[in-house]
Amino acid sequence: MHNVLIGNTDWAELALWAFFLFFIGLVVYLRREDHREGYPMEDDPTGRVSTPTVFRPIDKTFVLAHGMGVVQKPGKRGFEPVNPNTRRMSPYSGAPIEPTGNPLLDGVGPAAWCNRLDVPDMRWEGGPKIVPLDQAHGFRIARGDRNPIGMPVFGCDDVMGGVCTNVWVDQSERLIRYVEVRTLGDGGVEGRTVVVPVTMTQIHQRRGRIKVDAVRADQFHDAPVPASPNQITRLEEEKVMGYFGGGYLYAKRSRIEPFL
Repeated sequence: MHNVLIGNTDWAELALWAFFLFFIGLVVYLRREDHREGYPMEDDPTGRVSTPTVFRPIDKTFVLAHGMGVVQKPGKRGFEPVNPNTRRMSPYSGAPIEPTGNPLLDGVGPAAWCNRLDVPDMRWEGGPKIVPLDQAHGFRIARGDRNPIGMPVFGCDDVMGGVCTNVWVDQSERLIRYVEVRTLGDGGVEGRTVVVPVTMTQIHQRRGRIKVDAVRADQFHDAPVPASPNQITRLEEEKVMGYFGGGYLYAKRSRIEPFL
């Protein structure tokens, strides 16, 4: 069989070139698609915006679920202002920053949070996914498990910081997401009702107590509070997770210092 097409070009060489062209096109396509979020990039620390390159994709329209409108990506990029509660540890570009006030609220490092939509995460059939247990129809604490409501809540310093007054459940995933804690008033200050991620708690059923190893007892009072007692928005979830997640570094001075 004669496989030569033109001159020294045969079918195998043509297939190889076709593969190379396809692969190059695939790389260009993927690079354009991953530029839909976070581009063009902002120079640090000058704040100068880089010039879009050939990899910038054409704006694509996405229809959001539950009637939340439409968005275009990449669209017009909105850059966040510089966090006023931080300072740069070194003058060079990309240097780490550190908080200057309350490190759990300044949004730095493990306490950082993303500026998500201030709307609750919704179920497929409608309605907020995450609600208090008494607002979730058909949900209850499983038989054999001790109900955490009413248990005292302790911080990482083994000091009581409040009492569990409710649990918030995810109606889609069918699990507990948050533990609602009523903090103890101190010095004439009235207590507040905050939510603590259940993944950062240790529920001791035999001892009848809950321990949160992320923050100290006195730090429960400053935790972000959902605006509604019956639902929590995505932005509020970010701030709550950032607050308690940041406690693993900022709650104690000993956690910030080097281990060795």
